[in-house]
Amino acid sequence: MFLSLHSLFDAVYSLLKHKIHRLPVIDPESGNVLHILTHKRILKFLHIFGAAVPKPRFLKMQIQDAGIGTFTDVATVSQTATVYDALSVFVERRVSALPVVDDDGKVVALYSRFDVINLAAQKTYNNLSMSMQEAMRRRRCYVEGVIKCYPDETLETVIARIVKAEVHRLVLVDRDDMVRGIISLSDLLQAIVLSPAGIDALFS
Repeated sequence: MFLSLHSLFDAVYSLLKHKIHRLPVIDPESGNVLHILTHKRILKFLHIFGAAVPKPRFLKMQIQDAGIGTFTDVATVSQTATVYDALSVFVERRVSALPVVDDDGKVVALYSRFDVINLAAQKTYNNLSMSMQEAMRRRRCYVEGVIKCYPDETLETVIARIVKAEVHRLVLVDRDDMVRGIISLSDLLQAIVLSPAGIDALFS
């Protein structure tokens, strides 16, 4: 999948429809790759340059009213569970990230498939019995805490936060830090680019 003389709208649709994370932009004459588009780059562009144009009203909607993201049957893993347990959930639930919760059910971290890949890079993939707590401590790109958002925050606020943090998703929590959902870059691009045009690329 690649992009040549098409619009940014087409790029967003292709990324979401085909569930890909990178989209080459091809020079139609030479066939050379000019750029690589990603969810993060597109959302950052829209966030920065969107400030120069009138903002749609739906950006002021609260997340709980906008219905953006995954809110039901959210997969999580306990910090005392093993890496093997997390891998099993990744396979069974077909998710790309898992909120890690403590004994009280409060989110303390986010573990992604990228972290699993790093196990191989660090040659620790044979130690799948280590706890999630230990796995989080060992990962190369350690992030203190987890980037969260709240149901009563606006779509505009959530977009600004995910762009600033340069992450792929936010964990939606209540004021007690209990997991209520996951909001991804794909969810946000669908909401602000495709949904206003009546197109749903995520579930079509």
